[in-house]
Amino acid sequence: MGMTPTRRTVLLLAATLAAATAPDPTADAAEPAEDEYDTLRHRWRAIALGEGYDAVAEPYATRLRETGDLAHAFRAAMAPTANSLWPGHPFDPPAGITQSYSRLWTMAQAYAQPGTGRTGDAALLADVLRGLDHLGTTVYHPRTTRYGNWWEWQIGSPRLLLDIVAALYDDLGPARRADACAAVDHFIPDTMLREYTGTSTGANRVDLCRSVALRGILGRAPEKIALARDALSPVFPYVTRGDGLYADGSFVQHTWVAYSGTYGQVMLDGLGRLFALLAGSSWAVTDPDRQIVLDGVERAYAPLIHDGLVMDSVNGRAISRGYLKGDDRHILRSDHFHGQALIAAIALLSLGATAAERERWHARIKGWIERDTVSPILSARQFGVADLARLHAVAASPVVAAPEPVGHRLFPAMDRAVHRRPAFTVNIAMASDRIAHYECGNGENPRGWHTGSGTTLWWADGHGDQYTNWFWPTVDWYRLPGTTVSTKRLADREGGEWGAPKPAVRWVGGTTDGEYATVGQHLAGLGSTLRAHKSWFCVADAVICLGAGITCADGVPVETVVDNRNLGEATATASQALLRGRRWAHLEGHGGWVFPDTRSDAALRTLREDRAGAWSDINTGGTTERRTRRWQTLWLDHGTDPVNAGYAYLLMPGASRHAVEARAADRRWLSIFANDSTCQAVHVPSLGLTAANFWQPGTAGPLTASAGASVLVRRRGRTGTLCVSEPPRTGEPVEITWHGPVRAVVRADDPVEVLESTAGRLRLRVTPGTACATYTCDVTLG
Repeated sequence: MGMTPTRRTVLLLAATLAAATAPDPTADAAEPAEDEYDTLRHRWRAIALGEGYDAVAEPYATRLRETGDLAHAFRAAMAPTANSLWPGHPFDPPAGITQSYSRLWTMAQAYAQPGTGRTGDAALLADVLRGLDHLGTTVYHPRTTRYGNWWEWQIGSPRLLLDIVAALYDDLGPARRADACAAVDHFIPDTMLREYTGTSTGANRVDLCRSVALRGILGRAPEKIALARDALSPVFPYVTRGDGLYADGSFVQHTWVAYSGTYGQVMLDGLGRLFALLAGSSWAVTDPDRQIVLDGVERAYAPLIHDGLVMDSVNGRAISRGYLKGDDRHILRSDHFHGQALIAAIALLSLGATAAERERWHARIKGWIERDTVSPILSARQFGVADLARLHAVAASPVVAAPEPVGHRLFPAMDRAVHRRPAFTVNIAMASDRIAHYECGNGENPRGWHTGSGTTLWWADGHGDQYTNWFWPTVDWYRLPGTTVSTKRLADREGGEWGAPKPAVRWVGGTTDGEYATVGQHLAGLGSTLRAHKSWFCVADAVICLGAGITCADGVPVETVVDNRNLGEATATASQALLRGRRWAHLEGHGGWVFPDTRSDAALRTLREDRAGAWSDINTGGTTERRTRRWQTLWLDHGTDPVNAGYAYLLMPGASRHAVEARAADRRWLSIFANDSTCQAVHVPSLGLTAANFWQPGTAGPLTASAGASVLVRRRGRTGTLCVSEPPRTGEPVEITWHGPVRAVVRADDPVEVLESTAGRLRLRVTPGTACATYTCDVTLG
């Protein structure tokens, strides 16, 4: 019997893998040792099934028992027919074959793992073999021409089939192993990995390589393992368009969709497994660009994880999954579900990281584990014992848990922004001709129309379940928080599937000094004539939200949704009163809003309503159970067919009523220099902040821009920093003038040319490139 895993267990394994990566000069890579395949197969079993845990200790005992009970139920219900292995689960699309293999995998785990109550059960093994033979004879074999969803044939099914073969290798015998390899060869031909195009990119490519590498190990085919290893290399480098990881930390899949949370997780998990599997072997992954993946943990993924969840703005159509029909474990696929899967992937990837990287990552993981009180990670039902053992080892380690960082992260390549303060976190989602309004497909997320119209998600203390607790099936899809929308009714899947609906606008992005930021979106409505300019100025205790040029001719009202808060079940909302005063509103237990523009205050409308929904409303695979949630909506009514309408309000997440009232009464805290279709600009004297989004050449307060640009100025005592980006991404030089008490330029980034630096005036020419990167100039002040 193994022992409960400790940090020492993890470190020893990581050290072993690291040492194994050093090449043996006496080894002949062309002719690996005969037992190398067995070594790698056993290593894969350990990665997939776990090792070093105490099967009678919790949470392993419960999870193993559940696996055994589920396997017993599957075995009892199995009834092979020409078109199915289980009644009610035909091989037809979208994923009937994959679900059948998934059930057989559960049965194989119950047979192979200790403590399931079915360990080594000969009758259970016989039924696993019967099921494999049935699938291999009727549908998943080289004589079948694939139909329906390509993913099922090339990723979902082969991944599970090969896991089963690895777990039951000796019990299957040579013939069954050969049949499995032949099927994988048929559905994943070598040509899939020789061209980095189509569905063989990004996370999909990693999944394909995972299957081909394991097929090579199980079938003792060195050329297959080498092909899979080499085919990973195009995944590593930063991309500048399409699928993959960008230098700014963005992750895109399906060409147009921000997907760090789901496809990004798949990529990290797959690479973690392959790095660990092949370490020290004749096929070790030694491409130096693999470091880009490791660097991405802190640059690309961690900024989007908050207290165990991953922000839904990077989960694509997966926000609609919730509870799925046919999910044998009945697990809620929420922001916490996706976040915890990403955290487990980081724990797995840490096995192949340096000691310093591993310590930093483990500190983050430990912090997420401690702070996720909504869905405790260490007993999350989505995990098998292998992932649980790795996560428990991190939790038991002496590393100090890291708090959530404070700062701002822009992801220009996927039109997302994250603003973190000590008491709250805000996430902004936008759309452009690079990133889709939303993604639907396979019957999923048909009403996500406005998720790229400025959706502003936020979390304050005690609200980690805001978007977890039946948010998406019960929300009014025309009133997503932070959006400006035409209320024109849209058809399900409006604009097309797989990221097709993209607005023909370029100016989306912003600039940041790493703490504060200015973010802007030239908004073009989906299926609508709506046009608007939206800005978010992210500061110390608030987000200043401006809208301008709101124009539409759809013949229906246009609204800006100040917020739409999920209050939970009706019985839990008695203490969540909405209070309104002159130029402010406050929702008890949540936070507040201030309206410095009295026109916005006058236009504010509120509604508290109960809304019912089922996951099947937004996903054809969702469960039909209906739940009701109570909603508090605040919106600004711009009227029917507005012309150049605007708004101004402050979002103060987690703020007390007293703080909101005080901010509303302080007329000197904020100056709005401009709010029109030329520029939106603000000044906050107490923060030393002046910030502007120039939609076109113009002047606002002390700032002038010769072209579209995003500008932020911070004054700190006798020093100052000017930050500039060019969201239109023309790459053409832009000149910025700041009329301020500049004494001398201390430092400027390479693309910044100082044209003039005199008392009271700084003029710069910035040659920005096309990535909407931020460039800075530091000065001393007189």
